[in-house]
Amino acid sequence: MAGETTLTIVGNLTADPEIRTIGTGATVANFTVASTPRAWNRQTNQYEDGQALFMRCSAWRDMADHIAQSLKKGTRVIVTGRLQQRSYQAQDGSNRTIVELQVDEIGPSLRYAVAAVARQSKSNGVRQGQSYSGGSTYGNPQQSGWQQAAPQPPATDPFNQQQQSQEPDPWASRQPAPPSDGFDADPEF
Repeated sequence: MAGETTLTIVGNLTADPEIRTIGTGATVANFTVASTPRAWNRQTNQYEDGQALFMRCSAWRDMADHIAQSLKKGTRVIVTGRLQQRSYQAQDGSNRTIVELQVDEIGPSLRYAVAAVARQSKSNGVRQGQSYSGGSTYGNPQQSGWQQAAPQPPATDPFNQQQQSQEPDPWASRQPAPPSDGFDADPEF
C-alpha cells in the first residue's frame, strides 16, 4: 500500500448503499458520501456552507454486507480508504474516467448520534471467538498469532461491562497523608 493516496472523509450518505454480487461471487456495496465544509464568516457572524464534495465509495465482501445492514440514507459516517482512478467506456462509446474511494474502514459518526455495535461472526475460515493478535512468533515458533477471545460477560449485563472482582481493593485503604511541607519528619538516609 505504499505510495497510495489515502483519504478520510466525514459526511452523509446521499442514498441507501447499493449492494450487488459480481461474477466471482464477491459482494460490493456502492454509495456516495456528501461532505460540505462550513466556515465562520466574521462579517455576517454566521456559518456559511462551502462547496460540497460528493465522493463515490465502494466496499467489498463482508464489509459490503455490514454496510448494507447498518447504514441508510442520511447517516453521518467517517470513511477512510484509498483513492483509485478507473476508466471505462460508456454505452454511448465515449471514454470516461472516475475517481472513487476504496473503503478500508467505515463507521457512523457519533457527533450527533449514538450507535450500538454488534460483532459479526467471521466467514473467512476463522471461528467465532478467535481473533488475530498479529505480530511475530519469534522466540516461540509453536505459538501462532491466533488467540482465543476473552470470555464474554453474561448476557444479563445490559452494558457489557466486566463483573466487579470480589477481591479486596489494595488501594481502597487510606494511607496517612504526608506532612504539609512535603518532607518526612523522620528521614531514613
